[in-house]
Amino acid sequence: MKIPLLDLKAQYKSIKSEIDGAMRRVVQAQSFILGKEVSALEDNIASFCGTKYAVGVASGTDALFLALRALGVGSGDEVITVPFTFIATAEAISSTGATPVFCDIDPRSYTMDPAMIESKITKKTKAVIPVHLYGQCANMGGILKVAKAHNLKVIEDFAQAIGAEHKTKKAGSMGDAGCTSFFPSKNLGCFGDGGMIVTNDGDIAESAGLLRVHGSSKKYVHSVLGYNSRLDNLQAAVLNVKLKYLDKWASTRRKNADFLNEAFRDIGNLTTPFTAAQNLHVYHQYAVKVDSGKRDAFIEFLINKGIESRVYYPIPLHMQECYKYLGYEADDFPVSREAALSTLVVPVHPELTREQLKYIADCVKEFCSSKVKARCARC
Repeated sequence: MKIPLLDLKAQYKSIKSEIDGAMRRVVQAQSFILGKEVSALEDNIASFCGTKYAVGVASGTDALFLALRALGVGSGDEVITVPFTFIATAEAISSTGATPVFCDIDPRSYTMDPAMIESKITKKTKAVIPVHLYGQCANMGGILKVAKAHNLKVIEDFAQAIGAEHKTKKAGSMGDAGCTSFFPSKNLGCFGDGGMIVTNDGDIAESAGLLRVHGSSKKYVHSVLGYNSRLDNLQAAVLNVKLKYLDKWASTRRKNADFLNEAFRDIGNLTTPFTAAQNLHVYHQYAVKVDSGKRDAFIEFLINKGIESRVYYPIPLHMQECYKYLGYEADDFPVSREAALSTLVVPVHPELTREQLKYIADCVKEFCSSKVKARCARC
């Protein structure tokens, strides 16, 4: 049995007529950059996330960069984020001329640990970027409390967590701004690149909207130096269709995760995903933790069984070559380093059948059984 980590072909097939019709409208109209579909998507995403404004941009990375720029972050500033995330989070900070400052993560949720923030704050600190990893919100109550005490801006990176909630508030709606990605593999993915900034601050929305079109609010009139970062109509058309199904897909992801959690409940030394109190998880990924010395053998075993498995972020950002200049040591963020060495993800997508879920569970149990004890000695 072959089980991919994500089955976009099956997803497309289930809504093919709607997707094809939406794309046909754009092609027939021959309106491709920004336009009606983008405006509609901005309204729809703002409503979905519970914010007043949304600004469509070319990618999730651009969303982070333009949000930082809109908040006035630049050369000489520092922005605190986590080392256990995709490089785009820190890369956007660096692209403004500011310096990324890392703080460690919570060992259960793999998201920013609020208790670690304060020691990283200096006179240069301008903002904090928590990452809502794997489909779950960070502890925004704790993060916002620290940020408020030190007059820091908060930008939520919710590229993996659109639709997730913390204390009934949607990801992206709790900080000064929220940034998401529509990369095809995301829970809400388009057919290329795309991103969105959401905010309740009209000034941030206006500034981001200006920056994305070369600093221009009127053709050939440029009030600031900006960038070319516009979401196109074709991608927005696809996303407007998919958004209608996002809650349903997230609910199925949770049911699939619940099935796997129950199946793995009695497996020793296999840590299943943790959901923090008052959080609604959307399971962008189903991440499990194993003995770091057994992870490669585990992945190889699953692949040989036809189950796609993957390691996300095997090298924490503070250990990346491009950030050597920051002067961090490998052990400066022990929780992030341990997560990088011991976590992996298995399929949880909404297109999985019950037969496929049972097969995944059975294969994991087999690996951790006495039959392959030499490979999983501590299971």
